[in-house]
Amino acid sequence: MIELEAMVKAFQPHRGQAIVVSGRANRYWDTMSQLPQRDLSLGDPAMGGHAAFALGLALAQPKQKVIVFDSDGDLQMSLGVLAMVAEQKPSNFYHFLLDNECYATTGGQPVPNAKSIAYDVVAKGCGYPLAYAYNNLESLSVNLARILSEPGPVFVAMKIVPEITNTPIGQRTPRLKRTKDQSIADLRKELGIRE
Repeated sequence: MIELEAMVKAFQPHRGQAIVVSGRANRYWDTMSQLPQRDLSLGDPAMGGHAAFALGLALAQPKQKVIVFDSDGDLQMSLGVLAMVAEQKPSNFYHFLLDNECYATTGGQPVPNAKSIAYDVVAKGCGYPLAYAYNNLESLSVNLARILSEPGPVFVAMKIVPEITNTPIGQRTPRLKRTKDQSIADLRKELGIRE
């Protein structure tokens, strides 16, 4: 399994100018990102919606590469998004799945069929032209540049070590540097989009 912080460090040099919907990677991405104006951290209330949001962004901004760090719990809440992505075929869409086999933000309960589901196979079956799976950082790191140079949509499942949080959500120290609204406003400004 891959440590999330190590994956984010390995990923950072390959980001380029891509817009990143950081999803469950935000605990490390927000502190390491060198282009925060191109980051969208939607926070926990977006559970189940990260991939759909990123798809809409990729379709609205076809000249911008869009990367989403989704999670297995999020994806299981909206598996239909895989078929939507495959049908729309956004060549600028890169879907990275953090599969830690549990709902880590709510205490570590296992997601359904946690040990057996092959998300890359599911994505391929839904019509993603390219789908990969990695369970170690070395293999992922060696292939990141190639994956991000391929035309999307691309799906990459990664087995991630769970970082389970048991503190009640209302009692947690906020992780996000900016609110969702601030992130969206910053991206609009960066892309020259008027409200």
